[in-house]
Amino acid sequence: MIENLMLGFKVSFSFYNLVYCFVGCMLGTLIGVLPGLGPTATIAMLLTLTYKLDLTSSVIMLAGIYYGAQYGGTITSVLLKIPGEASTVVTCIDGYQMAQQGKAGKALGIAAFGSFIAGSVGTVGLSLLAPPLSEFALAFGPPEYAALMILGLTLVIYLGSGSVTKAILMGVLGMVLGTAGMDPVSGIERFTFGSASMMEGFNVAVLAMGLFGIGEILGMAESSLAGSPPERARSPKRLWELLPNKKEWRVSIAPIGRGSIIGFFLGIVPGGGAIIASFASYAVEKKFSKHPERFGKGAIEGVAGPESANNSAVSGCFIPLLTLGIPTNVVMALLIGAFMLHGVTPGPFIMKNRPEVFWGVITSMYIGNVILLILNVPMIKFFVKILEIPAVILSPLIVLICLIGAYSLNNNPFDIVLMVVFGGVGYLMKKFDYELAPLMLAFILGPMLEKSVRQSLIKAQGNPMIFFTRPISMVLMGVTILLILSPLLMRFVRQQHGRPVEKEQ
Repeated sequence: MIENLMLGFKVSFSFYNLVYCFVGCMLGTLIGVLPGLGPTATIAMLLTLTYKLDLTSSVIMLAGIYYGAQYGGTITSVLLKIPGEASTVVTCIDGYQMAQQGKAGKALGIAAFGSFIAGSVGTVGLSLLAPPLSEFALAFGPPEYAALMILGLTLVIYLGSGSVTKAILMGVLGMVLGTAGMDPVSGIERFTFGSASMMEGFNVAVLAMGLFGIGEILGMAESSLAGSPPERARSPKRLWELLPNKKEWRVSIAPIGRGSIIGFFLGIVPGGGAIIASFASYAVEKKFSKHPERFGKGAIEGVAGPESANNSAVSGCFIPLLTLGIPTNVVMALLIGAFMLHGVTPGPFIMKNRPEVFWGVITSMYIGNVILLILNVPMIKFFVKILEIPAVILSPLIVLICLIGAYSLNNNPFDIVLMVVFGGVGYLMKKFDYELAPLMLAFILGPMLEKSVRQSLIKAQGNPMIFFTRPISMVLMGVTILLILSPLLMRFVRQQHGRPVEKEQ
């Protein structure tokens, strides 16, 4: 292991690989800031250009774009309540509230340090556990995916800080929106209303920018018209005042640790990745917290945990790719394309036949995480200055960013129309206290759940017991049932001990 790591650092510390690692991290941060573009589109555009580069340099740069985008998306999520990346949607919940309370720098600071710690933990895990964990990932079939998605949707209940009923309604609406487009099994059109633009369903970036970005702008406009414009936070003068203090570190260190572990293991599972990891981490932190009512109102744990989880998940995603040649998401599939362009097939033999590529890519992630920390922490003061821009200037800029992001997805004006419509829906939901996070989670997981359930039932000839006869799916379903029954169990325990039962919302 030591010899392999020394070989990897020798490769990744070469001048050209350091340059490409820096370029990847910088590009990743920039495209993460711009909603809609994302690492998938960027890597797809750069894929053919890497043909003239060395294979190791190409993968190091493309990997830097992927994990760099996770932090870039945090910046707009915290400052503007616009998720730059789907994996940073949950950061909007508490990150933006912290910004409104004058703690934007602390939110960005804990996100940067948490991302660095989690990325480093994930990379260590990738170095040590790649072969055995890749075999575990192979054990996941449609029933296991379905059980994992059901568990994720059950977490919708714990994402809401208000009414449980409203959270469930938002989850149902998210699943309904996720059914639009082509049927994943039969290919039949559903809810397309004869529009070719709806063949692929609603885009997650369009939905997120509309609900969060445009919806927030409409809310700000209403406040201004009513004569009570939202108070904008002023940034402190010194950098150290922006960074988390000892108390905030003490509160955040456990969420960072839990988020790192959750993200890493969910990253290994195909279909898991950074999006599910961030939502799962948020739900876990809310469950572990002694004051869950703080979540949704600026809890720093609600930023530290998810931001750690989505960065750790990126490292986990590389395990099936490098050891088995199996992509866990679209970005990993594109990276396989980069390998193929150079005549190399990622999988069990790459560690033996091309060790400089395998270990060079892994060790470059250590360096990349350091580069991202060095790049972003000194820039926090600059980022927070955005909050000092008057609303009459900032609001049109936010709308412009959203318009560019929506149009850049498919160069289709229809996406702009959808974004504006979802903006109106987001404004109404906020006005009537309906939370958006459960809707987003259900929208992302719903199609994946439908596909896995139908594949499982086809395989089992319609017998639903397939979800309870396979070990992994049985455990996941058992955890789901416990989560559903936990409020009733807690109620029963309180009654047995003679404590007053809290009124359910």
